Amino acid sequence: MATNAPTSAVTMVAGADLSGSQYRFVKLAADNECDVATDGVQAEGVIQNNPTAGGEACVALSGVVKVVVGTGGLTASDNVASDANGAAITAAAGDAILGVAMEDATAGGFGRVLLNRGGFATA
Repeated sequence: MATNAPTSAVTMVAGADLSGSQYRFVKLAADNECDVATDGVQAEGVIQNNPTAGGEACVALSGVVKVVVGTGGLTASDNVASDANGAAITAAAGDAILGVAMEDATAGGFGRVLLNRGGFATA
């Protein structure tokens, strides 16, 4: 069961309609607004609400957070990265590591990730 326990969060301006993006990784864009993270990039955190463009996005920066799980699912202790849609996937070589999977989770469902940004995955 994916539960949510962020220990640190900030409010950012949503750079687009993120109303369908709750529990996905987001990144800070050049315009200082947050957008859904893309494949393998460094992300600031995981969005906790459903803001529309220009609205207030609550972004978890640390702690154990609920995430949408992407293709391939997750296995507990996997290093986690973002896919092209901001969903959590097992990090591949060159991907920014955004956290560690806390449980097994199936693609299309929800899982828990300990946010722990740092480094890039190796082969």
